[in-house]
Amino acid sequence: MATQATDTAFATIDGGAADDYPGYRTPPHNTEIEAALIGAILTNNRAHEKVSEFLRGEHFYEPVLGRIFEAATKLIEQGQVASPATLKHYFDRDPALSDVGGAEYLFDLAANAVMIVNAEDLGRSIYDLHLKRELIAVGEDMVNDAFEPDIDTKASEQIEAAEQRLYDLSSTGNIERSYFEIADAAKLALQAAEEAYKRESHIVGVTTGFREMDTMLGGLHRSDLLILAGRPSMGKTALATNIAFNAAKAFKEIVDEHGRVMTEGGHVLFFSLEMSAEQLAGRILAEQSEVPSDKIRRGDINAEEFERLAAASQDLYKLPLYIDDTPALSVSALRTRARRLKSQSKLHMIIIDYLQLMQASPGSRPDNRVQEIAEITRGLKTLAKDLDVPVIALSQLSRQVENRDNKRPQLADLRESGTIEQDSDVVMFIFREEYYLQRDQPARRDNEAEDKFQDRIELHNTLLKESRNIAEVIVAKQRHGPGGTVELHFNGDLTKFSDLDTYHHDPDAEF
Repeated sequence: MATQATDTAFATIDGGAADDYPGYRTPPHNTEIEAALIGAILTNNRAHEKVSEFLRGEHFYEPVLGRIFEAATKLIEQGQVASPATLKHYFDRDPALSDVGGAEYLFDLAANAVMIVNAEDLGRSIYDLHLKRELIAVGEDMVNDAFEPDIDTKASEQIEAAEQRLYDLSSTGNIERSYFEIADAAKLALQAAEEAYKRESHIVGVTTGFREMDTMLGGLHRSDLLILAGRPSMGKTALATNIAFNAAKAFKEIVDEHGRVMTEGGHVLFFSLEMSAEQLAGRILAEQSEVPSDKIRRGDINAEEFERLAAASQDLYKLPLYIDDTPALSVSALRTRARRLKSQSKLHMIIIDYLQLMQASPGSRPDNRVQEIAEITRGLKTLAKDLDVPVIALSQLSRQVENRDNKRPQLADLRESGTIEQDSDVVMFIFREEYYLQRDQPARRDNEAEDKFQDRIELHNTLLKESRNIAEVIVAKQRHGPGGTVELHFNGDLTKFSDLDTYHHDPDAEF
């Protein structure tokens, strides 16, 4: 009988010979549950709907049952009925199925089916046991890798690889509902609007500290990946540092009449892959004390400037701003450090300086740098959604910008990967025309008249005067609203950005 053959096959797996070896432990599984679920599906295909979202054939411990599940899935997805009769010809000549009774085994499974209402519970049990077996495999690999006498592989790299595998396992193991009813989603949207209304800043996300930028972006939204790109010397790091300081300085918690806690600003984690923590702190001190950073480095300051530095440093001590200057971080290592802060409720924004200095996670094998950058940007977007915080990643632009007459950046200038644009929610470029005008002084052309040459010099000087200390932040892409350009004031000596006062009175102007 097929039932006897089935019992014999499962007994060999579940116990039997294994009981003769006390030191051997069978991986967690329950073939009776697996057989019961398959029987329920073959009896009523609606049972498949209850588990199809999270269960796959490879999750079954018994390979034959996994293959039956996959075959049934294919038929159901094609709009056909999966039953012992329709599946019989798939397994008529299958050696593995003949060991447990042949195609008649399918009818035996259906005859011993459980009620369809239990299908989801059975599926979740099968999936949970699969995860436990995967967890055992991760642990065994960790032990084996640690024992491996490979001097080229550091222990820190093995830890990072293990953390990545555990994170991947925890991510795939999340089988909770992946959808919201519109009523629940509407409540969340209304709550966000209410919080923005009650805040002093009247913005939904974390403030940048710049009035027009907050107006255009609505603040930095949770779960968004924002790219801040520009050519060298445009002030990317300076602007990112200013945003980090402004957000941290604005942090405060507000309790409304319902007892809900709302936050202004936030705790900021700054990953500085290019500069040391000391250098970054020195920049912030220069910005806030208004003592030029080059004078601070040389020690060329007077007593009054030193007092301003000391006062600024006292203000920095109170800020919820954290700096990680570990070089060449991978997305998995960055995620681990960010999750640690998030678990303490001390994370509202992440800044990364900069994208091209990051590495792919251990174990991945991208074929080229473009694929590696693509993997990094996808990882950062996933990080933003997982931790529910905005992530600002700085990025370099390609040199083709320098070859154009109009050097304002475009989306096509993003360096090394189009997926930067694809994966991001906001793409901003920083551009300072003054930088290029200072380096592009007009030269007299062949056979050019003196008056025309002087006209060109006068036009150049006019443009240089108009662009002095002005930086443009070009919002080239925004999922939540329109693009546009925000002008900021830039003090190069202090590497400090501030709101541009376009309404001031010019005493030299004629009326």
